[in-house]
Amino acid sequence: MRLKAAIWVKAYLRICAAAGAQAFVVRHGDDDAGAIFLKVTRADRTAQIFAPAPTGLDEAVYDRRWICISGAVPIDERDADARLERETRLDSDMWLVEVEERDGRHFLDDWLLKSET
Repeated sequence: MRLKAAIWVKAYLRICAAAGAQAFVVRHGDDDAGAIFLKVTRADRTAQIFAPAPTGLDEAVYDRRWICISGAVPIDERDADARLERETRLDSDMWLVEVEERDGRHFLDDWLLKSET
């Protein structure tokens, strides 16, 4: 059984805080099953966006898994915000957590699915 979204977000915020990063809930989604999107902003105002891995992947059935949907290279923060605005219009129950971390650490190492490219 997968953790409820609200519980996962609270735990993630604590992980970020313990590592010295600032993380904020910008959009509060459905407490039980809302999709969680993460925007990680670096000191140079570039960002990466992490989204839930597609359903049906074996690793994502019982545990939350993430993919980077903005590409391997960080993008301009304004482009990331525009992308997230489109996602918000598609899913009114989604969460958005923004992390401000100077070097762009995302703290998703155990949950991140690696890209094939």
